[in-house]
Amino acid sequence: MIDYKHRSYKKELLDGSNIPFADIAQNMKELEFVNAHLGGHSITIKGFKKLAGQHKKISVCEIGCGGGDNLNALYFFCKKNKINAHFIGIDINDECISYAKNKCKIENIHFITSDYRNADFKNNKPDIIFSSLFCHHFSDGELITMLQWMKDNSAIGFFINDLHRHPLAYNFIKYATKIFSKSYLVKNDAPLSVLRGFEKNEWKNIFEKAGISNYTIQWQWAFRYLITALNPEGKKNF
Repeated sequence: MIDYKHRSYKKELLDGSNIPFADIAQNMKELEFVNAHLGGHSITIKGFKKLAGQHKKISVCEIGCGGGDNLNALYFFCKKNKINAHFIGIDINDECISYAKNKCKIENIHFITSDYRNADFKNNKPDIIFSSLFCHHFSDGELITMLQWMKDNSAIGFFINDLHRHPLAYNFIKYATKIFSKSYLVKNDAPLSVLRGFEKNEWKNIFEKAGISNYTIQWQWAFRYLITALNPEGKKNF
């Protein structure tokens, strides 16, 4: 029996070491397709719009940026809407950063190869920090640290785009990836990532333990949550 009531802490294959980068690249390629066609990018843009407001100059940083497809989506949104945006992508995997550098079409971007906790912004905090499909890789305790770091290192605030743990989401992605995916990583990790996802009350508990109260949680299609947190001062830095 699958336990949907509690988060799974079984490690995804992608969290392991010594995975050939060609396999990781195929995983990122398929994830980009999912983000583009199942609303992932639109949720990221919605989170960005909510925090950026009417600002026409803004700096935005993604932690766990992977292949950079979220940053690409934001870049084209900003370009279309005449927003002067500076982008930062942080990932611990140097091969992912190299892939993102080749893949991204962004004119004004800086990549950092690092654990997000060790990133040095040189006293120039990004206005907005976000993560997409990143949080479910961590334990609740690690997430408390992450939320506090995102709050402390963003000038305006941060947002999270991540999975809602639900039987429909699990079964859909399990059978869809069996049929359409060419990646053994996706076939294994996509349904597992749903089981590592969250229910709304779990997010509330994590935010309470992090000492952060000024946030909103919105359910999004298809089975994701968009969480936006505004810093008390909400002061743009760019």
